[in-house]
Amino acid sequence: MAGLTKDTPHPTEIKLHQQSRVLDIAFSDGKTFQFSCEFLRVHSPSAEVSGHGPGQEVLQTGKKMVNIRKIEPVGNYAIQLNFTDGHNTGLYSWDLLYNYGLNQDKMWQRYLQCMEEAGASREHETKNPTMKHSCQ
Repeated sequence: MAGLTKDTPHPTEIKLHQQSRVLDIAFSDGKTFQFSCEFLRVHSPSAEVSGHGPGQEVLQTGKKMVNIRKIEPVGNYAIQLNFTDGHNTGLYSWDLLYNYGLNQDKMWQRYLQCMEEAGASREHETKNPTMKHSCQ
């Protein structure tokens, strides 16, 4: 099960900065990561965003100003994030968050590339808030 890998460090502190829309996570191995709320939202592990398999991802657009409204613990292995756009599905396990931290730059650049290829915007959009677009 995700989040239960024996060797993955676990968070020692999780701090949300709502004004700057940044989530800081410190891990037990001393590594700390800063995630924008936008990054966490567009990389949500929910089926709604990542689909049910490769090629089923849904490109998230218009999420630049999204924030986290609430953080809920899930057992001793994950958190659930409630975003200001109403999205609140998907569990962010310790394994997933640690992996995101290690690969954040590559993931973000790939996201920006996919947005460009789709002709989409990070700015708030009133029509077509998400686009069916596989971006691997």
